[in-house]
Amino acid sequence: MTHPDPSWDLYRTFLAVLREGSLSGAARSLGLTQPTVGRHVDALEQAVGFPLFTRSQHGLAPTPAAGELRPYAEALASTTAALLRAASGQRGAVKGVVRVSASEIMGVEVLPPILAELRERHPGLTIELVLSNAVEDLLRRDADIAVRMVEPAQAALVARRLGSVTLGMHAHRRYLDRHGAPDSLDDLARHSVIGFDRETPAIRALLRRVPGIDRGRFALRADSDLAQLAAIRAGFGIGVCQVALARRDPDLVRVLPDGFELKLGTWLAMHENLRSTPRCRAVFDALAQGLEGHVER
Repeated sequence: MTHPDPSWDLYRTFLAVLREGSLSGAARSLGLTQPTVGRHVDALEQAVGFPLFTRSQHGLAPTPAAGELRPYAEALASTTAALLRAASGQRGAVKGVVRVSASEIMGVEVLPPILAELRERHPGLTIELVLSNAVEDLLRRDADIAVRMVEPAQAALVARRLGSVTLGMHAHRRYLDRHGAPDSLDDLARHSVIGFDRETPAIRALLRRVPGIDRGRFALRADSDLAQLAAIRAGFGIGVCQVALARRDPDLVRVLPDGFELKLGTWLAMHENLRSTPRCRAVFDALAQGLEGHVER
């Protein structure tokens, strides 16, 4: 006897249990009852023919088989979300949902006024803004458009290089009044330096361009660029931020301009299948124009 193919609802519930770690957490996130979530898990396990979770005192632990299914369930979720975004638009009209991915700093400090002006021109648009320093996979449709600080490598993407963002070291005037300004990179040893916590491949690539910067010197370590910027603004110490952003605040002073400067390329990318979609094209063009102005400044 053959079983019918499992419905998407079962995979959606399976993914929610994976993410939440319990039936009750998945029920809350999906707006379902806990018994319904339990029945969905049981039905999916029966359909695939093997257990997906083991119960423990800490909740539900995924089996190795569940780990193998997870990327496919996530791909289904991304495709379903992309389908709904596509269905939200009308042919020939700049209307509907567009999902934009950007880093924390870009999403909080740079994009809001660009998106506000875009919304004034096209009130039928709805923007979903994903703040993440991870590179969103546009091929899986995790997002429709991505602002990236690394060059997109996938051939199926439409990518536009917007220029380079300059990074420099900055401190608040309060901090400099108390501690003075460093005279060299070596002089940073006597200062409170703000930096990263985990050394990612991207950070290692940047460090190769500026030798002498070491995690062990940091008085505050945070992987969130927003947290680092907030600490600089609070007068905690010296940290790295975009020069164009620092210029907005007269209390932020650039230090060691001749000793430390990094250029980050900035790209805008979307899947080539979306280039003729009016809502995505309008958002892409507006972001390109606004971000090019930011990069120039």
